Amino acid sequence: QGKFTLLRDTRTDGSFLVHHFLSFYLRAGCKVCFVALLQSFSHYNIVAQKLGVSLAAAKERGQLVFLEGLKSCLDLLFGEEEQPGQPSPLQFLSGSTSDLRALFDFVRVSLTPADGDSWKSPVLLVDDLSVLLSLGAAPVAVLDFIHYCRVSVCCQLKGNVVVLVHSNEDSEDEENELVVNSLCHHSDLILWAEGLATGFCKDVHGQIKIIKRLSLRQAAEQDLVQIYQYKIQDRNVTFFARGLSAAVL
Repeated sequence: QGKFTLLRDTRTDGSFLVHHFLSFYLRAGCKVCFVALLQSFSHYNIVAQKLGVSLAAAKERGQLVFLEGLKSCLDLLFGEEEQPGQPSPLQFLSGSTSDLRALFDFVRVSLTPADGDSWKSPVLLVDDLSVLLSLGAAPVAVLDFIHYCRVSVCCQLKGNVVVLVHSNEDSEDEENELVVNSLCHHSDLILWAEGLATGFCKDVHGQIKIIKRLSLRQAAEQDLVQIYQYKIQDRNVTFFARGLSAAVL
């Protein structure tokens, strides 16, 4: 509880980590606010069903609060006027404000325990943060949003925050790399999925670097780094030490 986990991917798709955490926290009985900026609800629901979880049922019983970013963008830009007193969480797209306060308010209200709630610790899951930059949000506004979410969810509500970002060391997108590097410095745990430098392999889909930020708690400690390779299957992911895949053995 109270941890900030950063999911980072480079030269590969790290969305399998998002699906894992989503199904994991729902099965654990946690209250989840899922800010889904990359895919539709039906996409996440189909994958979750393969993992034995129904997002539709979780929404109905109030365990899952789902923000469908694609639909919200379309409604805000081309849809009807927003209802009084119910501003869109992505209000910054309309140009009326440059910060992400409306999005933070949505998260805070969604995860604040109500009377009679029996859910365990709250969880904020974001897929993926880089989309906010693509939509025109400033890097400072994105970092402020994450900072306030950490204070509210991790510190005050004793919950967890899990965020996915895309990165590429060779990218000319300086704003995205600024946000990624800043988040790395504040993370308790970093799960960094990388594509293989040697290219495609049917038995090894990539490698994952697990960085436990011990230095964040104690300045004299060294971060603990573990590296595994993985293969994504239909219903799960297989991890193994480097050089020990089925293709080699």
